[in-house]
Amino acid sequence: MSLFDPIGIMGAGAFGTALAVSVSRAGHKVLLYGRDASQITTITATRINSAYLPDIELPSSITPTNDLNSFHAARLIILATPAQTTRVAVEALATIIESDVPLIITAKGIERETGLYPSKIVAQILPHQPIALLSGPSFAADVARGLPTAVALACTDIKLAESLAKTLNSNTFRIYHTSDRRGVEIGGAAKNVLAIAAGIVEGHGLGESAKATLIARGFAEMGRFAQSSGAKMETLMGLSGLGDLVLTCGSDRSRNFSFGKAVGSCNALPTSLVEGAYTAQILIELAHKRGVEMPICAAVAAIVAGKITVQQAILQLTARPQKQE
Repeated sequence: MSLFDPIGIMGAGAFGTALAVSVSRAGHKVLLYGRDASQITTITATRINSAYLPDIELPSSITPTNDLNSFHAARLIILATPAQTTRVAVEALATIIESDVPLIITAKGIERETGLYPSKIVAQILPHQPIALLSGPSFAADVARGLPTAVALACTDIKLAESLAKTLNSNTFRIYHTSDRRGVEIGGAAKNVLAIAAGIVEGHGLGESAKATLIARGFAEMGRFAQSSGAKMETLMGLSGLGDLVLTCGSDRSRNFSFGKAVGSCNALPTSLVEGAYTAQILIELAHKRGVEMPICAAVAAIVAGKITVQQAILQLTARPQKQE
């Protein structure tokens, strides 16, 4: 047993459950919290989270729970909830988590109402908490099945980053550590917006060449924004930037890509929004404040807001002035 056992994972969705399986596979005791009492009762009885990962049996070292107070015992907590619900989740943890217990955030986005990244939200509510981020190309089903996956873990305390990476690392879930928390956070947020754009290209039948162009130019946008925010370009070139961008821009298993594909095929928004749709507008507002041009992301924001159609966005982007790459 490591110094961080037991490890609490807040969020019994697909990714939270997959992480629980992966962390358990690495030899740790895990507390898996879900707010739906009936879901947790079923998982406990069947050892399967049928709503999200119906083909994966949970190891005995995972304890499903609906009682957040059980996290009093946790020596490391992983927050596996969406960016837009991070504040509510952390507020629920605030009276439970000890000040020396590291909190790892997996959310990929920016809070729409405030323009804050998840790490800033945590720092507001728990100012003395050690904070880390886990991000990279990692579909939940792949992680749960033990397929080879690599991600980045970021913490400003590089020694803690290394320790957490070693704790969660396994033969099939490889973790690289970095101190560039902002770079990892920006990569995770921006790639969701660009995945919507790639999905629109796919759904509108614009071809593979157009999609490759969009990914390349979208990555340039991401890089400009990251550098304007003090992030390192090498971080964006890594797993949490380029790696995650490639994954989410080319697979129907990506919710953001599938959302964009639906928009591109019928020129109408699906009723259920995704993380990139929530993040798009606030990302553009932050970019404008920094004087950074992000035309592809701006087009996505305008489409999601109902300000322009897909065809109008295509015309705007293709009519932009030519310039040196």
